[in-house]
Amino acid sequence: MLVSLAIENFALIDRLDLDFGTGLNVLTGETGAGKSIILDAIDAALGGKATGRFLRTGADRAAIEATFRITPAIASWLDAQEIDRIDEESLVCGRELALGKRGVLRSRSRVNGVLVNRCSLGELRALLLDVTAQGQTGELMQPARQRELLDRYGGDVLQRRRAAVAKAWEHDRAAQNALDRYRQSEQSRLQRLDLLQYQLQELDATDLGDPDELDELLQERDRLAHVVELQQLAYQGYSALYQDESGEAEAAADVLARAEDAVADMARFDSQVQPLLELVQSAIAQVVEAGRQVSAYAANLEADPERFDEVETRTGQLKQICRKYGPTLSDAITLRDRLQAELDDLTVGGRSLDDLERAAQDSYDALTGVCAQLSRQRRTAARRLEKQLIAELAPLGMEKVRFECALEPQPPSANGADRVEFRISPNPGEGLKPLAETASGGEMSRFLLALKACFSQTELGAGTLIFDEIDTGVSGRVASAIGETLHQLARRHQVLCVTHQPLIAAMADAHFRVAKEVMPGTATDRDKTVKQARGKAAAGDRERTVVRVTALDRATRRDELAQLAGGHSGEDAIAFAESLLAQARSRQPDMPSAAVDRA
Repeated sequence: MLVSLAIENFALIDRLDLDFGTGLNVLTGETGAGKSIILDAIDAALGGKATGRFLRTGADRAAIEATFRITPAIASWLDAQEIDRIDEESLVCGRELALGKRGVLRSRSRVNGVLVNRCSLGELRALLLDVTAQGQTGELMQPARQRELLDRYGGDVLQRRRAAVAKAWEHDRAAQNALDRYRQSEQSRLQRLDLLQYQLQELDATDLGDPDELDELLQERDRLAHVVELQQLAYQGYSALYQDESGEAEAAADVLARAEDAVADMARFDSQVQPLLELVQSAIAQVVEAGRQVSAYAANLEADPERFDEVETRTGQLKQICRKYGPTLSDAITLRDRLQAELDDLTVGGRSLDDLERAAQDSYDALTGVCAQLSRQRRTAARRLEKQLIAELAPLGMEKVRFECALEPQPPSANGADRVEFRISPNPGEGLKPLAETASGGEMSRFLLALKACFSQTELGAGTLIFDEIDTGVSGRVASAIGETLHQLARRHQVLCVTHQPLIAAMADAHFRVAKEVMPGTATDRDKTVKQARGKAAAGDRERTVVRVTALDRATRRDELAQLAGGHSGEDAIAFAESLLAQARSRQPDMPSAAVDRA
């Protein structure tokens, strides 16, 4: 519910503070008095399109602040956006408009003082208010919009089914896209598969495993190729370390043995030499052990031509693999694993074309299944909407109207498999035709009002409903019926209505008169400077037109209704206005008896 509206330097408004109440709030005034400016300000406060014409002449800044009452849905939105509450009851939406450099209009929107983007504000707007005007009939003529309205009318059950359809549609698109990609890339895929399979076959045939295998084989090949040389060198080493059978030289062990005897003799006379003796003895033991190991190594050396051929062959294979897929054996092993993974991907994790076609068909069958369920629920909702809308239109002067919410099949999509079209026959004897081809301006006004009445009974929706001159083209009994319908809507929602009809204005719970006034002495210093520079007369420049809004009490309401009815305040017009107010009081005993001037 819109609690209050504060406007500053917006169009023809210099400063305006309005307080709205529950029920039906009506704005009346002469054509061009500025009623649409009030609605433009509300629209701007909730993220509507803003242009430079909204800045009051002579001002470089405008501000609008709309205060709403918090509902559970709004509280949830605030929590989701992580916006703190000012208090437990109020939500404040503010919009600042300012001229920047080179005359570019800058705009900032805030909710409870927090900057918000236009997308987020659009989500909030849907929770706060709903605007109905003849200007929106173009959108209503679109079958897609009519389908959306039918789905909303169907309630949560139908909305959940539509969400299931959207999910099934996404699953089906994924399956179909996978199949399409498979088919479109089949040739290149097969070519790549052939290459991968050939490369993997070559790599797998080599039986790669240990990345150090090539280095180890090269060492083994060198040993096998030099067995004789190694045996000779081992014999020389053994002779030098342990025993020289040729007698040409003395072995290291023998030399160390003589050293041991000499140091031992020294130790008998000086105990400090004992550590040296131990070092010599340790050296003898190590030399003897080294000689034995060299002898054992030489004994195990044996020429093995067959093993040499095996090593040579394996080394050649690995070097070839390294040249093609390396440069190292480790690189070749890594490449083999990557090629295997790519091969798995190209075969869709092992799925064949038949598997993909079967999966695509299954997903399409699932989609058509949930679409059929959605269609059945839509037909049920359509029949209910037809009956209720005809009932709402009857008291609005369309007793003979026929209305059909037609469903025609179409290919499945995220929105189902139905094309929805509203068809109407306002006059007996005429066939049903699309709404766009049949309804006149007045009939469209009543259709919009009846449609809103249907929705107000089936969904919570926005707390505030705004009707902008939907009474255009109607009069007399129909205007009275529209007033009654608005009154009924106002029992469930706050309603703001701009009207020229006294029969509708009389039903208001709160009545506001909008008028223009020419005010002297309101020119800003900037205005004076600019106009004096242009050579304008100063006296006339000081007059400014402003919009004033007055909340009417019972006496002033009577005069306003008389003006609406007859264009004057004569006795007949006053009496007619009194009768309208009396009739209204009989239908709404809770109507306020007085109001305060808020201008």
